[in-house]
Amino acid sequence: MAGGILPSMRSEDEAPTRAPLLQPVTAGIVTAVVGFASSFAVVLAGLRAVGASPRQAASGLLAVCVLAGLTSIVLSLRLRIPITSAWSTPGAALLVSTGALPGGFAVAVGAFLVAAVLMVAAGLIPALGRAIAAIPRPIASAMLAGVLLDLCIAPVRALLEVPALAGPVILTWLVLGRLARRWAVPAALVVAVAAILLTEPGGTLGGLTPALAPTVPAFSLPALVSVAVPLFLVTMASQNVPGMAVLAQYGYRPPLRPALVGTGLASVAAAVLGGHAVNLAAITAAMAASPDADPDPGRRWIASASQGVSMIVLGLGASVATALVLRSPPVLIEAVAGLALLGALAAAVTAAMEDPDGREAAVITFVVTASGVSLLGIGPAFWGLVAGGVVLLLYRRPEKRSAPVDRAD
Repeated sequence: MAGGILPSMRSEDEAPTRAPLLQPVTAGIVTAVVGFASSFAVVLAGLRAVGASPRQAASGLLAVCVLAGLTSIVLSLRLRIPITSAWSTPGAALLVSTGALPGGFAVAVGAFLVAAVLMVAAGLIPALGRAIAAIPRPIASAMLAGVLLDLCIAPVRALLEVPALAGPVILTWLVLGRLARRWAVPAALVVAVAAILLTEPGGTLGGLTPALAPTVPAFSLPALVSVAVPLFLVTMASQNVPGMAVLAQYGYRPPLRPALVGTGLASVAAAVLGGHAVNLAAITAAMAASPDADPDPGRRWIASASQGVSMIVLGLGASVATALVLRSPPVLIEAVAGLALLGALAAAVTAAMEDPDGREAAVITFVVTASGVSLLGIGPAFWGLVAGGVVLLLYRRPEKRSAPVDRAD
């Protein structure tokens, strides 16, 4: 289906006010800065958790930034609608919960590559997309909530372990969350960086030249089951589907196939460079698609294209970001990541509990996923899906049928 702007957004009698070109360009820059600052710590934590060296983690962050930026630019110019691309923040949180894999980072890269191929397949094969959409929402949301829980607890751990560092970070987040919510996490990150530099003034930030570190992928069945499949499902359910919904909310009719194929191919390229996933933006998508970007809906694609250029520029600082993260107490960066994910956790828990008939299955999915327990070398996210699916089948209430009507002869 061709994309475009729904007719209801156009008015023959009332033409939209034409804002200066600076407005959508600035909106795109802000979108990129907020998206990057809010969750790059999650990406680095995820890549490091599955075995990436500092150089490989910096390469992965650079790869997803540049390729997400290129995808935003290409899709925006081609479709003339504000499609923004980003990395999979819930996918990175999944990597944190999975931890180190037998076989090291090469095996994780193999799993990233398979997840990317599945993304392309979902765009090319409608039946696969429908199968993903058929996964019960309570189970998918509960799995995501279980994946996010450990990171969202990190601010509490940080407050106990490094109170002098974590206290100002959390206080900044609380105050800005009340006054300017979209800047709360970036501001908390700035305070964390300042704390790191003040507590380690003699540290070095050497080796900051942007560099890509290709990794030859390796494949193992446990990694495919515990990383590739859950990464694909989490990215589809918590990034691509909501991203399409945000665009529809603002009156756009985004074509699913080029969006999935485009981000999937970008993910393939990012995988061999250490990046975990490129996908449609969800939360920050509204910043480029709303009237705040431009009163004219036909010009908001400029904002998403500007976001793409800005993401590429920000990606060039991936080595600096990685160096700063390595100089900090791990729990402090996890705390910033957890603050960034609290909203996603709240949304996931709400969606998991919405349907009374699926609550038992959702709770089981959440508990198993959050437990962190691996079995047969396969991570908890997969077993959470399995356990929740089994419980859903066992507890499924039979459909009510109308009583037979007696007919007189």
